[in-house]
Amino acid sequence: MATTLDNPPVPPPHSPEPEPGPESVPEPGTDTGTDTGTGTGTGVWRRGRIVAALAVPTTLVMTAHAHLPNRVGHLGSLVETFLPWTGLAVPLLLLCALVRRSATAAVAVLLPAVIWCSLFGGMLVDKRAGGGDLTVVTHNVNEHNPRPARTARALAASGADVVALEELGGTAIPEYVRTLAHAYPYHSVQGTVGLWSKYPIADARPVDISPWVRAMRTTVRTPKGPVAVFVAHLMSVRFTASSGFTTDDRDAAARRLGAALGAETLPRTVLMGDFNGTFEDMALSAVTSRLRSAQAEAGAGFGFTWPASFPVARIDQILVRGVDPRSSWTLPATDSDHLPVAATLTL
Repeated sequence: MATTLDNPPVPPPHSPEPEPGPESVPEPGTDTGTDTGTGTGTGVWRRGRIVAALAVPTTLVMTAHAHLPNRVGHLGSLVETFLPWTGLAVPLLLLCALVRRSATAAVAVLLPAVIWCSLFGGMLVDKRAGGGDLTVVTHNVNEHNPRPARTARALAASGADVVALEELGGTAIPEYVRTLAHAYPYHSVQGTVGLWSKYPIADARPVDISPWVRAMRTTVRTPKGPVAVFVAHLMSVRFTASSGFTTDDRDAAARRLGAALGAETLPRTVLMGDFNGTFEDMALSAVTSRLRSAQAEAGAGFGFTWPASFPVARIDQILVRGVDPRSSWTLPATDSDHLPVAATLTL
């Protein structure tokens, strides 16, 4: 028997699944609540670990440069000669941190930045002041200087009371003597170094630091009393692939010069010359531990002196003991490969 339904049920109409709209597809790099290391959540702390790791040796070089060994290639002296340039690693690492969008790397770079500022930030402050009793100039004039007379005239034009010259040699010495005679009636040349003064000098003699004369000591009789003035040209250094930074002869000369400074009896002492090394080089501590740097106390900037065409290191120094530097600066380039340096001192 058939059953007839008067009102059969009508099935609901079929509703198709909605097509995914643009808003339902997550954009690449969007933080969806589950960080995968590529989002903006903790990913900024996970990225850049290599950059952060590179900041560690940079910091160690800055903080432990005095302990770097000199036994292998004189690495310590090489690093300390160009130590201020380690600061270039800071903006480079910071740029890498920004490219990687890494908070970890950015924080890590703060460490060498702080260390560099603690070491050299004071050098960027202009500490020059007026006044002073004695202005001194020192210049490695270059043995092969093609125009020694022009160099001498430029040094005399500085108005310095005392001028020290290094790397004198050959027929150039009479030209320096003749050109400087009018402004500086007193002078002494000992080997390859010499000193010219507006004030009387006495007791000029060589200082034994090397097989040939590269240093001298004299007394300058200033209106404020006698001052012991040393002029020195430490031995040259070379860099070779086989032996690295060769400084043995220079370091031995520095030890002999340090002994001479230690034996000096006058309380006021000025040392000028080409050290072929920076004040920060611990291998020169026999000298630098006994004296203070005029540039560090009364200069502006690093006062780099070599090479003259693009100075990258300050290897020409004016160091003092028993006097106070008032100002320190570099003079314009001459025909030498070094820049002259000057300082005004209070006696």
